[in-house]
Amino acid sequence: MLTGPEAAVLELLDEAATIQTLRDLVAVPSVGGSAAEADVQAELARRLGALGHEVDLWPLDLDALRAHPDYPGEEVQRSEAWGLVSSTGGVDGEDPVPALVLQGHVDVVPAGDLAAWRSGPFEPVEVDGTLVGRGANDMKGGVAAIVAAATAVRAAGIALVRPFAVHCVVGEEDGGIGAFATLQRGHRGAACLIPEPTGLDLVTANAGSLTFRIEVPGRATHGSTAYAGSSAIDSYLGVHRALAELQARRNVEPELLLRHLPVPYPLSVGRLAAGDWPSSVPDLLVAEGRYGLRVEEDPAAARAELEQAVAAAADQDSYLRDHPPVVSWSGGQFAGGHLPSGHVLRDEVRLAHADVVGGGPPIPERGAPYGSDLRLYAEAGIPTLHYGPGDVQEAHGPNESVPISEVLTCARVFALAILRHCT
Repeated sequence: MLTGPEAAVLELLDEAATIQTLRDLVAVPSVGGSAAEADVQAELARRLGALGHEVDLWPLDLDALRAHPDYPGEEVQRSEAWGLVSSTGGVDGEDPVPALVLQGHVDVVPAGDLAAWRSGPFEPVEVDGTLVGRGANDMKGGVAAIVAAATAVRAAGIALVRPFAVHCVVGEEDGGIGAFATLQRGHRGAACLIPEPTGLDLVTANAGSLTFRIEVPGRATHGSTAYAGSSAIDSYLGVHRALAELQARRNVEPELLLRHLPVPYPLSVGRLAAGDWPSSVPDLLVAEGRYGLRVEEDPAAARAELEQAVAAAADQDSYLRDHPPVVSWSGGQFAGGHLPSGHVLRDEVRLAHADVVGGGPPIPERGAPYGSDLRLYAEAGIPTLHYGPGDVQEAHGPNESVPISEVLTCARVFALAILRHCT
């Protein structure tokens, strides 16, 4: 049931302005590691500052962050990155820690094959009630909803007892350095909502993921005398089978919130490179991939399990037995994370959603098989969940899109969440 002030805030939410904000954000090609990561942060700082928020826009000390023992890793090159936090003021004498954080990442993955897009990936277009463009789904739709909610609360002129904060971060797609830097700077909150694309479901747990690299050696010789050498490609086949068997073993009994997924903890090889001449036997194959972790799993133990599987496969290969593959870990390193059992944020978001859409069955609670910034906030003691517009299957592919109606629903839910946490 909406209160009078809540109904007033929802009435003030400007749908056309929200869609335009989304268009504006998608038009900035903020691919991870590019200068446009800084550009979109500067634009959001301007918009949030115009709402009267206190704005902290700062250059990340990348060297210091990379030297930190808890550095979460990166998969792109960066020489510059910026953090952005804005917050409202509360009532003097009340707890100055924000009652609620709304957090969104502004970096996007590369566009991929441009020929597969119906228009330019950074030229947003509306198609059948969706907005199409790189990052529209993951997750500028959610960021636009945050800005819309903050704008509506400001327009209503409602006095907040406790502040809320907006955290805009870079580097989520390749490890989470932006969220890590934000927390290292001391920004905190009593609870956090992150609008990753959940299709308006509640996601209260994230499985983790690690990036691995396996170097499989061989012995080079001329292709006409291949029998005198040892092909790294042929030797890798046994390793690849071992990885598939490892994935099967690890998915036999998934955790409760991930049982809806056919493969809760995927292990996939995304890149292979071998050989440097067609008529030579390759003396090295490099396999790089993603290794899914359980929500409640020690990354060190998971690494050891994969390394043992590779070693066992090598022991069955006549060449690798004496020339073992080398496993290394680089790039993004995501542990799992979850909302504490029984935390009030779960039911508050459910109730806000029901109030916005006019009832209906409770939105389902699920876990997600991908890593995200949730685990960094959870590790910092900030209860966090995902609730956002769009289907994650639309992310990262050509013609990525987000339903506009879901962006607007999220904006209204976030506005209610702000009021209910902060007044």
